[in-house]
Amino acid sequence: MEERFKTFTLLMNGINRSIHKLKTAAMAEYQLKSSHVSCLYYLYKKEMTAKELCDICDEDKANISRAVKYLEGNGFLECKSKAQKKYQTPICLTEKGRDVAGRLVAKIDSVLSAAGNGVSEENRIIMYQSLAVIAKNLEELCEKN
Repeated sequence: MEERFKTFTLLMNGINRSIHKLKTAAMAEYQLKSSHVSCLYYLYKKEMTAKELCDICDEDKANISRAVKYLEGNGFLECKSKAQKKYQTPICLTEKGRDVAGRLVAKIDSVLSAAGNGVSEENRIIMYQSLAVIAKNLEELCEKN
């Protein structure tokens, strides 16, 4: 059991570190942070509210609010309406934001392809299913404690 704990935690931490490094490197040329990646990625797919971004990114409201404020202030996105509460206002990418997000999506596709090199589609499906079960079980354990 000790070896299983060590393997699991080392692999998960290593994956997280690598993802963070890749995000940071990809965003550096745009003077953006790794925390902006998910916002740009999901807004490239479709416009949504900050609340929807929180849900899809599984992020804290304060983190998304800071990211949206920064991205809006730097011309990457805009809120559709000034009348509604900011958290419930649809957000969309500006032309500048769509350009950067498009390049980001291409980079993500490239990284996912390279990271999955040597893993069959069948094994990839099993891996994601297994990770989903583990994540759900861990969430349930956290709620109990």
